Amino acid sequence: MENQPMTEVTSDDKLWAMLAYILTPIVPIIIMLMEDKKNRPFIRAHNAQALVVGVVNFVLGIVLSFTVVLACVPLLVWIVCIYWGIQAYGGKTVEIPVITNWVKSQGWA
Repeated sequence: MENQPMTEVTSDDKLWAMLAYILTPIVPIIIMLMEDKKNRPFIRAHNAQALVVGVVNFVLGIVLSFTVVLACVPLLVWIVCIYWGIQAYGGKTVEIPVITNWVKSQGWA
């Protein structure tokens, strides 16, 4: 995937990338099941990141739910996901610390 040229990013690609961040991890799983969407380079890059962020946020929610103060952390992560979704809808590449490099090293994006 690394040396493939980026195809034209359509408004549909941008919409799916935004939804992947905002409704993570549900929409990224749905995208992985859609043949026409999962192979689009723009969607694939954002979808992989959104899925990892969603799973990490879900685990954080479970682990941190035992304390009232720290239970707000998953909500804050979700608010940041909304920002990343808006950036993706604008056609930009989102760089998430640690997660972006890990997803690329796995060959998912």
